[in-house]
Amino acid sequence: MSASPKRTRPAACPALFISAPASGQGKTTITAALARYHRRLGRRVRVFKTGPDFLDPMILARASGAPVLSLDLWMVGENACRNLLARAAQEADLILIEGVMGLFDGTPSSADLATTFGVPVLAVISAQAMAQTFGALAFGLARFRPQLPFHGVLANRVGSARHAQMLQEALPPELRWCGHIAASDEITLPDRHLGLHQADEIDDLEARLERAADTLASTALVELPPPVDFGAPSPEVLPRLLEGKHIAIARDAAFSFIYPANLALLEALGARLSYFSPLADEALPADTHALYLPGGYPELHMAVLASNVNSAASIRAHVEADKPVIAECGGMLYLLDTLTDTQGTSTPMLGLLPGHATMQTRFTSLGMQQIDGIHGTLTGHTFHYSKLATPLAPQRFATRAHSDTPGEAVFRVGPIVATYMHAYWPSNPAFTAALFHGEAF
Repeated sequence: MSASPKRTRPAACPALFISAPASGQGKTTITAALARYHRRLGRRVRVFKTGPDFLDPMILARASGAPVLSLDLWMVGENACRNLLARAAQEADLILIEGVMGLFDGTPSSADLATTFGVPVLAVISAQAMAQTFGALAFGLARFRPQLPFHGVLANRVGSARHAQMLQEALPPELRWCGHIAASDEITLPDRHLGLHQADEIDDLEARLERAADTLASTALVELPPPVDFGAPSPEVLPRLLEGKHIAIARDAAFSFIYPANLALLEALGARLSYFSPLADEALPADTHALYLPGGYPELHMAVLASNVNSAASIRAHVEADKPVIAECGGMLYLLDTLTDTQGTSTPMLGLLPGHATMQTRFTSLGMQQIDGIHGTLTGHTFHYSKLATPLAPQRFATRAHSDTPGEAVFRVGPIVATYMHAYWPSNPAFTAALFHGEAF
C-alpha cells in the first residue's frame, strides 16, 4: 500500500505502547519488528523511547526510517511530551512507544506515561522457562493499575507450538492474546555493558530486522492499534540565541550518545552544526566556535584515540584559543590525563582535564539528575561504569530527581565544562545557549 498524504490538521493516530514486566524481555526487538513490518507496508511509523536512552533509539531509527525522540514525564516534561506526540500524529500512520525497564518501574514509570496520554499497552513477556505462570503475570500487569489502558499480551521466546498453546490457555479470557514469537538467535539484538550494541556495529542488523518483521505476520499485531487523539501541537518559537555560531560535534563509534532533540534545538537556536570523528583522526573545522564531546565508548577505543594526533592537536588548539567545550561522560573521559580499562591497562588521553578515570564492571551511577543555575533548571540523566579521580574542585553539583544525595560534579576549567551528566537541552534553551557561548550558568 502507498503511504497516506501528510495530515495538515490535528487527528487521532493509531498508537501502541510496548512494555514488559522487566528489562531483557525483548521490548526493543518487538518494537523494531513492528516498526519495520508496518514500514514495509508503506506506512509512516514514528517511534519514541521512554526515558533517557541512546542505544535503543539507534536500532529503532534504523527500523522505522525516522529519528527516535525521548519521552519522559520528568526529563522532557508532560507538555513537551504531548507536543512531540501531537506533531508525530499529524504526519504518521502509526506511533510506537517503547517503554523502559518494567511497566511500573521508576518514578515516573512507563505506566504513568501510557496512562497520561491514553496509549494502549502491549505487554511483551519472555515465556522462556515459563508455562501457566504466564497468565498470572499478564493478569497482574493488566490489572495492577485499573486506569491503565491495556491492549494485550505478546509471548516472546516461545519454545514450540504446544508451549504457545499452554501460554494462551493460561491467559484470563478477558485479556487479548496478541500471539507469540519463537525463541531465535537470528533476531535477538546483541548487548554489552551499557546496553545494546550500536546500530552501526551490528553487521547483519538489516537482516535481523527483516526476519523479526517476518515473525509478526502470523500475530494480531499486523492490525493497527486503536487511534489516540493527542490534540493539536502548540507552536514554539525559540529566540535565535546561537545565531551565527558554528558548533563542531564529535560523532563516531566512540562518541555517539546524542539526543536528536539536542541537535534539533541547537539548529532551532540558530547554530550551524558540523561533525568530525576523533576515531578517524579528523581535525575540527577551522571556523569552529564551540565544541561538543558527547558520551559514548571511548574505553573501547583507547589505543586508537591516543594515537590520533590530528584530532588531539585541533582540540588542544581550540581550548588554547579559549573557545567553549562541552564534554559529557565519555567526552569528559577523553579530556583526562589517562583512562584505565577493567583489565588495568592505562592509556593517555588528551590531558586537558587533570585526573584519571578507571572503568568498573558495574554501574557506578545511574538515574535522573538536573543542574540548577542562573537560567533555571537543565534536566538530564547519568549512567556510567567509570570512577573519576581528579584534584579539580567542582563548580557545582547536579541534584538527583528523587534523592537528597548529591548528583554528578560539574567541572569548569578555562573554556571547558565537563560532567558525567547527559543533559536534555530542550528542557532549558537559555541554559544551553549560555553553555555554548562560554558564559556563566
